[in-house]
Amino acid sequence: MSGADLSALTHRDADWSTLRALVTGLGVTGFAAADALLQHEATVTVVDQGNGTEKQDTQAGILGILGADVRRGPEHVAGWPEDLDVDVVVTSPGWPPHHPVLAAALERGIPVWSEVELAWRLRPRVGAAPWLVVTGTNGKTTTVQLLETILRTAGLRAIATGNVGTPVLDAVQHPDPYDVIAVELSSFQLHFTHTMSPLASVVLNLAPDHIDWHGSLEAYAADKARIYERTQVACLYNVDDPQTERMVEEADVIEGCRAVGFTLGTPGLSMLGLVDDVLADRAFIAERATSAAELGTLADLARASGGDGTSTPPPHLVADALAAAGLARAAGISSAAVRDGFREFRTDAHRTAVVAEVEGVTWVDDSKATNPHAAQAALRAYPDIVWIAGGQLKGADVDDLVAEVAGRLRGVVLLGADREQIAASLARHAPEVPVHDAGVADHGDMDALARLMDDVVAAAAAMARPGHVVLLSPAAASLDMFPSYGSRGETFADAVRRHLGGEGA
Repeated sequence: MSGADLSALTHRDADWSTLRALVTGLGVTGFAAADALLQHEATVTVVDQGNGTEKQDTQAGILGILGADVRRGPEHVAGWPEDLDVDVVVTSPGWPPHHPVLAAALERGIPVWSEVELAWRLRPRVGAAPWLVVTGTNGKTTTVQLLETILRTAGLRAIATGNVGTPVLDAVQHPDPYDVIAVELSSFQLHFTHTMSPLASVVLNLAPDHIDWHGSLEAYAADKARIYERTQVACLYNVDDPQTERMVEEADVIEGCRAVGFTLGTPGLSMLGLVDDVLADRAFIAERATSAAELGTLADLARASGGDGTSTPPPHLVADALAAAGLARAAGISSAAVRDGFREFRTDAHRTAVVAEVEGVTWVDDSKATNPHAAQAALRAYPDIVWIAGGQLKGADVDDLVAEVAGRLRGVVLLGADREQIAASLARHAPEVPVHDAGVADHGDMDALARLMDDVVAAAAAMARPGHVVLLSPAAASLDMFPSYGSRGETFADAVRRHLGGEGA
């Protein structure tokens, strides 16, 4: 059997029947990739560690019935399967390039595709929905969800997909085609994506993360920058993060593609930004040299995160909104539809979500801040904070974060495995700030975790004064104690409601 011509496999109507593919991993994306390839009559082998969930057991059975060769167990992922002759490897985001299977494939000169690359190649030859793509260290999910809301408000059939939940493979193959697809992409997915040509793209921000996967900060940044390659209409960059502008300058884009900045300051020409309390567009209007289009107000965004419209939305939400607006405007969406989308949108759970506002104290759940950079975004948003922090720092350094926000802190409550590291940093940079150590509870013991969080909330309430924000923004992962960051946020919100007796909740 001769190998497939990969250069011809650029759309779903091509002949995929000669392709021999190895799919690595049996998670959500691995199953979607194997299923899609089987639908197009490719020969598919799947390898997986084999210690998965009951759902993965079921998926393995389904793929076997459909004709895949499913190999599960450590022996199948320890190195290259020598009995296989394949044309391409389609890999899951969790598999780093140095994984023995992937490293062996690359050494043999066998191309490796992400599931995003496969999805791009499985779009229809004619009439494919354009992609608006988003990456960044933080804010990706909020941005694509906001973008989806704007697009739907404009009357388009749209979906937020990719790293946000629904595999992009499912979106491109949906029997009722979408008008446009908003795609959240991680650096993992971008690493093995080679031919994607989005309508518009953005890198929201860049901070050290996932260095163990990429090997260095430089490699991580290079993979983020891949999102700009072959962009057709507009590459959006963060004016306040010069690294993102350099990425655009170095990208090989389609002729005529524009560089468009977004900023929390007053926008210059070919930028989106703020004019007083108005989000303004000076990039996508004909009169941009002399005027701007109004896209919405800060009050619209304040309501999106659970406020009453009189509070100030956190800066990171404003930046995400400007990025989403820029992508939408690049796709031809009117300024009025962008404004309506802002008014319709509500932030995802556990991202600077207001739990209660009682007696001048605002309680905010930002449990999704699982690294210092994400916590920094929330901590910059408020002038007077009782900070609840701690968990698994995953080797991250919090010293710069604590030094930057020390002047905003009115009290700190610490919990979790790495709380002592944060306490040491507070002792260096904020020695006058009162600190309560709430300790740690056994992982998954929800009764013990509820008691722990009751202590956290009580300690925070004792420190808080009218005008203060009690902010759960841990700067750390949750898995030392909680099943997920969502569980941590819900446990916090429940404890707040108990403490307040249901008031303001």
